[in-house]
Amino acid sequence: MKKYDAIVVGAGHNGLANAAFLAKAGMDVLCVEKNDYIGGAAVSRELYQDWKYSNCSYVCSLLRPEIYRNLELHKHGLQITPYGGSVQFMENGDYFGSYHDPEAAHREMARHSKHDADAYTRYSTDTMRQCRLIRNFLLRTAPDPTSFKPRDIKELMLLGNKFLELGEDRLYEAIRFWTMSVADYLGEYFETDVIKTALSGSGIIGTALGIHSPGTAYVLLHHYMGDVDGNVGSWGFARGGMGAVSNALAGALQSYGGEIRSESGVDQIIVKNNRVQGVALESGEEIYAPVVVSNMDVKRTFLNCMDEKDLPASFYNRIKNFKIRGSSGKLNIALDGMPTFPALPPGSELIGHADMHFIDSMERMERAYDDWKDGTWSKDPYIDCTIPSAVDPTMTPPGKHFMSCFVQYCPAQIEGRAWTSEERDAFTKSVIDQISNYSPDFKDLILHVETRTPQDIEDQIGITEGNIFHGELTMDQLLFNRPVPGYAQYRAPVNGLYMCGSSTHPGGGVMAAPGANAAREILYDLKLKNTVPENFGDD
Repeated sequence: MKKYDAIVVGAGHNGLANAAFLAKAGMDVLCVEKNDYIGGAAVSRELYQDWKYSNCSYVCSLLRPEIYRNLELHKHGLQITPYGGSVQFMENGDYFGSYHDPEAAHREMARHSKHDADAYTRYSTDTMRQCRLIRNFLLRTAPDPTSFKPRDIKELMLLGNKFLELGEDRLYEAIRFWTMSVADYLGEYFETDVIKTALSGSGIIGTALGIHSPGTAYVLLHHYMGDVDGNVGSWGFARGGMGAVSNALAGALQSYGGEIRSESGVDQIIVKNNRVQGVALESGEEIYAPVVVSNMDVKRTFLNCMDEKDLPASFYNRIKNFKIRGSSGKLNIALDGMPTFPALPPGSELIGHADMHFIDSMERMERAYDDWKDGTWSKDPYIDCTIPSAVDPTMTPPGKHFMSCFVQYCPAQIEGRAWTSEERDAFTKSVIDQISNYSPDFKDLILHVETRTPQDIEDQIGITEGNIFHGELTMDQLLFNRPVPGYAQYRAPVNGLYMCGSSTHPGGGVMAAPGANAAREILYDLKLKNTVPENFGDD
């Protein structure tokens, strides 16, 4: 049987990026995937005839431009189209719109509060300062603060210098920011409830925390760290759906000679004498390589696919305690046409070209979280709703549309047990009813609905509890603590075994940085030429 230089487990975007960089360095790489399609959560699937659904991940911004350029993803068909802002519908029939154009954004904010319109410049400047600081660390390996290795000392000095450049006052601000709730952070700038609500959504998307939970200010920042066409914080749609990102990465991998095998789920990572030997597939087949890289989350990797005796007890227990909690659901909807939203002026650029939200107060946001804490779905949910077919006609037949609804909050289990079909239907109804309150013809346009609870996401993709970040983005699980202290440099406590998924630094989102960073460490260990870009100081 053929023996590979490396086996990457999981053809999600991080696994594909990792495999592509290894193959580019000349390694003989195989990427194995349990499903009959690639992409993990970044997929485009035809689940209703002639409609392409981005049925898990749905927007693109965090994908690192250095990776895009280095792997020449444009040659493999990846195009990102910016979309035109956001809109917050209000119960009184009004709305609050957010625009990319600074003058339009200021006018709209001033319509609700002149104070907040003026405060936004200060907010944007302060937040982007934090964003630019963190962006420098995305394509770097987190240093081990307990190590005396020259490489770690050098990295700590580089990071320390970046913080020192902030100055004393701003350094205090940065430390406060990382531990604040998004509600407290926004409260230092704004006075208007709907404006705070509109901005707070990025602090809770994908996480099992509420707007008043410490650490959610950083989650907001995590969603601001990407860019489209050089515009920091902008978001866009991948033409052809989010599967276009994975397909481009797969194209890059194959262009460097790498292989992909679908329908090849891994049952166990084979270890002998504390050294990885390869993988045993669910089919019973064994494939061998001296390097195995897991793109699965750390719980699935170490608790499900490894023998406990092959791991140090302290490491095993830390992984058991790693926080991965399901909090997000998804509805994908085929529409017979574009729904109308009477609150918006006729011809508004926000119609179909913005992400839409149907909750207008901080109290409603927190009450949505209260439902999740009680072990059920939010009856008045926070929905991040987009209609990508408005700017990408390849996703639907002419005149038809695809709507993506990302929903907070939705638990992996209902009061500690599995979902019933009736509860699933009730969850679906709560989302559709909320949108219908602001769009009278919406229900009549629905042709098909796919509903995904966190349990569905876990069953279909393999992410523990359907957590899109592969673990909470809280201070105890960031930088050199991600996934656990002592193992933040992509190496597992077994020789030849590495981690490259979103459970590692810098975390989740379709950015491919964990995959790229892990490839750099593998090439470093093997003393092969580094093909992975680094971005320290580029901002």
